[in-house]
Amino acid sequence: MTVISGPEITRYVEQVRAALADLPPAVRDELLEDLPEHLAEIAAEGEGPLADRLGSPAAYAAELRAAANVPVKGPAPNLDDRIAGVVRRTRGQIKAADTRLGPLIGYSQVSDFLRLLRPAWWVLRGYLAAMLVAFFVNGGSLSLVPIVDSTIFGTLFLIVAFVVGSIWLGRRGSDRLGRWQRRGLHAAGIVVAVFGFVAFVDSDPPPTYYQPTYSDPYSEVRDVYVYDEQGRLIQNARLLDQDGRPIRLGHAWCEEAMRAEIEGSPKRTYPYCPEGAPIKPFSTVPEAPSVPPTPTPVPSEAAPTDPAPTGPDPSPTATADPSPATPDVPEPTATG
Repeated sequence: MTVISGPEITRYVEQVRAALADLPPAVRDELLEDLPEHLAEIAAEGEGPLADRLGSPAAYAAELRAAANVPVKGPAPNLDDRIAGVVRRTRGQIKAADTRLGPLIGYSQVSDFLRLLRPAWWVLRGYLAAMLVAFFVNGGSLSLVPIVDSTIFGTLFLIVAFVVGSIWLGRRGSDRLGRWQRRGLHAAGIVVAVFGFVAFVDSDPPPTYYQPTYSDPYSEVRDVYVYDEQGRLIQNARLLDQDGRPIRLGHAWCEEAMRAEIEGSPKRTYPYCPEGAPIKPFSTVPEAPSVPPTPTPVPSEAAPTDPAPTGPDPSPTATADPSPATPDVPEPTATG
């Protein structure tokens, strides 16, 4: 582990001062006025030599010249120096925003608040890592729940193992991991965060719209047979709706009806084909001739009628004779 010491900062400042030796002393002193304090802050932020983090002293001096609109002396900095300058400027801008936005959330810096959220991030990082492993194990099946082998035991074991491992790495990272190990851990965190965002977006199902389906229950009807209450088939029946419009169902399917259809005189009454009636044998009801109703005569004057007698019957009532009747016997004559 490399620790930046005071002599290294002093040596870096002297090398930068040597690179600016062609400038007037007043200009050079003005450019190097806050450099020791700036280097001390950078040294406190992390580990590693200043030359690796800020670039060579010559490149740093060239950037100071450019910032002060002073002509650059010597060759232009190489690609590594330019990258280091971009990184340094980016860090400065992030640090300024960190300090500027901190009071808005009640902290001196935003980073102070983010440090309090690190345990929550460790748990979330472990869960997202478990989702990523389940994604590859299940053959690319994306799910917000890292299911393995379709068992709850495997799912819980995977989640607990990765969450505990993520917490362990989070607690260990600040003290025992090297620079490249920390960078690798940060890169892995970015990968699982992007994966979790994509999984969350894809898991939201698209809106579904109800599309009603219409089915005609009479699409398979070929013919219509009408029966009366005695079970007799009624021929030449017509079907009308409530507005008097004819109801057309089926189509001619027997030979006679098809021939009439071809000849241009299709049958408009039901059934089209009586021989196909579902109830057999059947009797048909012919159409009744239209006979006008016979008017009923109304009598002009009712005939008077005699009232029935209410008195006793004047005719005598025969009574039975209690004595037996004697038969008539003819008298004998002289001639015997």
